[in-house]
Amino acid sequence: MSDWGPAVTDIREPAGRVRKAPEHFLDADGVRTVFREGKAGRRDFIRSAFAAAAATAAGAAAAQSNPVPPEGGDPHILNLPPHSTGLGQPVATDGYGKPSKYEANVQRRMSPGLTQTNQASVSFAPLQSLFGIVTPSGLHFERHHQGWWDVDPSKHRLMVNGSDDKLVKKPTVFTLDEVMRLPSVSRFHFIECGANTGMEWGNVAVPTCQYSHGMISCSEFTGVPLKIVLDMCGVDYKRGRYVLAEGADGSSMTRTIPMEMVESGEVLLAYGQNGEMLRPENGYPLRLVVPGVQGVSWVKYLRRIEVGDQPYATKDETIHYVDLMPDGLHRQYASIQECKSVVTTPSGGQVLLDKGFYNISGLAWSGRGKIKRVDVSVDGGRNWRSARLETPVLSKCLTRFNLDWVWDGKPALIQSRAMDDTGYVQPTYRQLRDVRGSRSIYHNNSIQTWLVQESGEVKNVQLS
Repeated sequence: MSDWGPAVTDIREPAGRVRKAPEHFLDADGVRTVFREGKAGRRDFIRSAFAAAAATAAGAAAAQSNPVPPEGGDPHILNLPPHSTGLGQPVATDGYGKPSKYEANVQRRMSPGLTQTNQASVSFAPLQSLFGIVTPSGLHFERHHQGWWDVDPSKHRLMVNGSDDKLVKKPTVFTLDEVMRLPSVSRFHFIECGANTGMEWGNVAVPTCQYSHGMISCSEFTGVPLKIVLDMCGVDYKRGRYVLAEGADGSSMTRTIPMEMVESGEVLLAYGQNGEMLRPENGYPLRLVVPGVQGVSWVKYLRRIEVGDQPYATKDETIHYVDLMPDGLHRQYASIQECKSVVTTPSGGQVLLDKGFYNISGLAWSGRGKIKRVDVSVDGGRNWRSARLETPVLSKCLTRFNLDWVWDGKPALIQSRAMDDTGYVQPTYRQLRDVRGSRSIYHNNSIQTWLVQESGEVKNVQLS
């Protein structure tokens, strides 16, 4: 057992952020004192923890900045580290900022053998290493069906047409510059692959949060509401109740979008992400943003919008991205991502280094609106406590939640259960399987369970 204070570290997942406890943070007596005073209430508990930490951290800082002098040196002379005395790196050496070399382990990762080719595969976002709700563009999860391209924006075109001559009065081909000159908006939304958590339908399949839930990310997207462009083209909204979105990649990804989603103003022709242009692997230079709907409908490298009077029944909505029901039938066009949550810390592949105070943290989201409440259990769902929802709480966007917890060193089963503003409550595995069976791939939004063992190691388990 370590003699420093509470900390969490990843021991199995190389993609995880290694959370090393700072030396001399709290000694054994300090841990016991904080644990005991925790009973007096959360505010006094945290105040005591920080006071103890500050006192010992000061000594640690002094030791770092004034190391033992070489033999024969004067112990009274302050010996500062090189970064406090030398000249640092020049400004903008390569024109684009990069993470610290000490954060090199935080990266999205593929799952070996998941698909036959890397061009039609997935890279998972490291949820356990992220803070807040925004996913850095370079860590955004990827899903490709035919690989990604870096498309020349000056040559890219967007065509708007109708399935017959009367549905669109003025079929038009837009350049990217013409799209970007139109009135724009910026909004925060999550995007989740329909297959996120899909490997867990039958039983526990993967060890970590990155692989169980990492096909989700959240960004600020900037673009033009699709309805503005359709209005310019003279769409007949009475007859044209669907649009077909088509991508320019090798798979020619095509998806049907109900017109009522477009008329709401939420569907965007997006060219911006997190304050800059889209990354090539995220659809540069133009993609569709369909808030609340599974990621496959957010067509990348968008080249065509066609207006029609009925669903298009394309291959990726009749054969793929369908739900196999217990009676053997397929459920199609089930594209809304239902209310869901996951605890990201502590989570599978991490280890608690000592007893004491921890911040249970996670993410919640719903494709139907805002998150209203998140409950957290540390005993497998027998008892629940309401977590703090951290602002902002936005519609069809990730919401960060936190809960204070004192671990007593005994086994714990950590779960989170989200509710959205429609009243929908995230189901257990038993509730979901009663309706859907256990042979599905897509749309698994059941409650996730992490087992904290007495050793502190955290594992992925399932409770019915």
